[in-house]
Amino acid sequence: MYSDPSDAVNILIVEDNRIDARLITYALKHLEGWPSNAVIIDDGEKAIGYLLREGNYADARRPDLVVLDLNLPKKDGTEVLKAI
Repeated sequence: MYSDPSDAVNILIVEDNRIDARLITYALKHLEGWPSNAVIIDDGEKAIGYLLREGNYADARRPDLVVLDLNLPKKDGTEVLKAI
């Protein structure tokens, strides 16, 4: 499987409910043989900034996987999908 931490899957979790975000993170960390680095963003506007590497996210890693809630504050999940 993976032997080098740089081989870990980069995951962007866009979820405004902290409990749901923690459950997703917990589940992903416990997938055997599939190491991951997860970043949690809590609204659609920030998610778009992260994906475009703007402002505070200028050095953000490109995600290999995006877990996206469709009901988000500021910009909803469909707007984030359009930006992707």
